[in-house]
Formats: sequence, C-alpha cells, structure tokens
Amino acid sequence: MEKHVYNLSLKWENDRKGIMSSPELPTIIEVATPPEFDKGMSNIWSPEHLFTGSVLSCFMTTFLAIAEFSKFEFINFKCDAQGVLEKIEGKYLMTKIILSAELTIDDLEKTEKAQRILEKSEAACLISNSIKSEVELKTVINIEN
Repeated sequence: MEKHVYNLSLKWENDRKGIMSSPELPTIIEVATPPEFDKGMSNIWSPEHLFTGSVLSCFMTTFLAIAEFSKFEFINFKCDAQGVLEKIEGKYLMTKIILSAELTIDDLEKTEKAQRILEKSEAACLISNSIKSEVELKTVINIEN
C-alpha cells in the first residue's frame, strides 16, 4: 500500500474552543477542552472523544472489511466504546479503550466464526495498532432467526 496523508485544520474560536475541518470533508467539528479540566466546556467534542472515536470507527470499518472478505453475513453490528483517561506519573494518558461489540447473526453454528472475525478485526485495526493505549474487546453475539 502506498503512503496516504489526511489533512486537517483547526482554528481557535474563543475560550478553549476551536473549529476543526478538512479540505477533504464537507462537515466541520467543534472541539474543546472537556469539562473535567479547568475551563473545559460540556456538550462539545473533545480530543478524548475523538481519540476514542478513532479506535471505535477503525474497529467497525476493519470488521466490515474482514466480514466482507470472509463472506460472513450478519444481521446487525453495534459497538460502544469507553476511553479511560488517567493521570500517571504527572501526565494525562488515555490508558485504555474498551470496545463493547454486539453482533447479531442468523445461525448458532456461525458463532465461532463470528467471534474469530471480531477478534481478528480488533487485532488488525490500524488505529489500535498505532497507539500506546490498551484496547480491550468485549463481545456479545446474538442469534436471531
């Protein structure tokens, strides 16, 4: 694979808030210091949300690619993520991302394959492989006829 570059811009607006955009995308994102920090702002995307969201969205897109390549059909996929921020040795770190994936399939006999594909997706996620944070995967596989 060749090298890819993703371009972003950030313009400070006021207080601890800015507007993030990309010339490659039509939407802008308001970002700010989260409310847990001094002068933080609620109800606005924070770097911590975006960091956690990067792992979450990469896991989903990796799962979809692996499932398609494996010709694995499923009914529904949903995943929640928790990003854990801790202060360690005087530095704030995103120490852990917990992915809680829920996959619905139509056949009990596909359960082992579903689990393997979910685990392989987490292991192959390029964002997870690019960060120092621990990534923990929890899975629930539902059968729906």
